[in-house]
Amino acid sequence: MITIYDRKGFTALARVDAETLSGACLAGLDLKEANLIQIDLRNADLSGADLANADLRLADLSGANLSRANLAFADLSGARLTGAVLRDAIVLGTRLFGTDIGAAADLSGVNLDSAQREARD
Repeated sequence: MITIYDRKGFTALARVDAETLSGACLAGLDLKEANLIQIDLRNADLSGADLANADLRLADLSGANLSRANLAFADLSGARLTGAVLRDAIVLGTRLFGTDIGAAADLSGVNLDSAQREARD
């Protein structure tokens, strides 16, 4: 059993009956302000999840399904999104500093202009 806590570590947001979150079904869960720093979420189903203000720094989201997820003001700095599906995800104010998006990520319907990221030349 895995318990996902808020950023402060006091409030349990979700309990998942699994040994790892890699490949876990977290679809539609309310994970606002979740502490998911350096968590292995490879191939996890986070479709429709509310991850607003969540801390996902250095998390591995490779191959994860984040379609229609709310990532508003979440911190994905240093996270890995290679092959992830972010179709129609909300990224308003999302921090993407040093984030590895990768060429295979599906960003259909995502407005990266509303995210915070490094300036390009």
